[in-house]
Amino acid sequence: MSGRAATTGPAEIEAGVRLAEYTTSRVGGPAAGWVAADSTEAATEAIRSVDAAGTPLLILGGGSNTLMADAGFPGTVVQLAFRGVQVVEETGESVLVRMAAGQDWDEAVAWTVAQGLTGLEALSGIPGSAGATPVQNVGAYGSDVSRTLVSVQAWDRQADELVELSHEDLRFGYRDSVIKRSMLDSTPRWVVLSVDFRLHRSGSIAPVRFAQLAQALGVDEGEAAPLETVRHQVLRLRAGKGMVLDPEDQDTWSTGSFFTNPIVPASVRAHLPADAPAYGAGQDEDGEKLVKLSAAWLIDRAGFGKGFGLGPDEQAIAGARASLSTKHTLAVTNRGNASTADLLAIARTVRDGVEAQWGVRLHPEPVLVGCVL
Repeated sequence: MSGRAATTGPAEIEAGVRLAEYTTSRVGGPAAGWVAADSTEAATEAIRSVDAAGTPLLILGGGSNTLMADAGFPGTVVQLAFRGVQVVEETGESVLVRMAAGQDWDEAVAWTVAQGLTGLEALSGIPGSAGATPVQNVGAYGSDVSRTLVSVQAWDRQADELVELSHEDLRFGYRDSVIKRSMLDSTPRWVVLSVDFRLHRSGSIAPVRFAQLAQALGVDEGEAAPLETVRHQVLRLRAGKGMVLDPEDQDTWSTGSFFTNPIVPASVRAHLPADAPAYGAGQDEDGEKLVKLSAAWLIDRAGFGKGFGLGPDEQAIAGARASLSTKHTLAVTNRGNASTADLLAIARTVRDGVEAQWGVRLHPEPVLVGCVL
């Protein structure tokens, strides 16, 4: 399904908006241009205008998975500021829910739980917007959005038209999708405008697919638990790791997990200690078995503990302005007045140290805009 966008009046462009105010890590310099799009029409008009001018474009939702350069962005940032969640189709226990791209993700998940709809509860507490979730195939606690996502409505910058991308079109992978793979200079070919999820009415009972969550709920993995209770426990577990955004808690001033869990050949796993966590991850194109390792384990066992960067011998790296979270080794946090360079200095030290110790190179999960690791 495709079609041309409706023409609207030109959106107001602001200059010099400080990007640190719109990212969860609270870093980033000014944008040369800024447009807050309050509708899909305003968003597509702004995108077409910027692309026609041949200037750099950056799409921003909740700013939770983006690390901005200290120098800022030399082009125009289009913020997707339109929100909304609605049921568009219901057949028996099957319910199709549509979320606007700018909709706060956790508020949307809370809404589905309140409606007695199961499918997204394990993804509670993840910061950011709904439109960003298919790009990264956001996931946690044994689930990810590819389990329930049906399609996205998007603006195709290459074809200059509105399109619908099906689940199959999106070609999901681990923290990956065709949209993410289409990134050029931090902006994808397809800009997500809304997302459709197929959820189910389940009598307020949800299956539990993750061992740590099952233990917290007092059930066996694979058993069901009350929907509201699942959400509550997920929020509790995430908060304990500093993964629920809190303006008063510097351990949450981050992009969340900075590194993805590496997927490597099983032969690499054979050289790690016996207690190194590893999970089956299919095969590569040559048929070699792949496993997914725990980035947090690799980091910790390479000598980078919680709070790394704050100790007396580590402060030279970033002046104690940035560190690993004191709650979880996967998050690189702003301790109050960090720069992007400070965060990258910590991340770079950790990445290089893990590679030196284990021979495994970690890769960043957030989109790096105007900066490199």
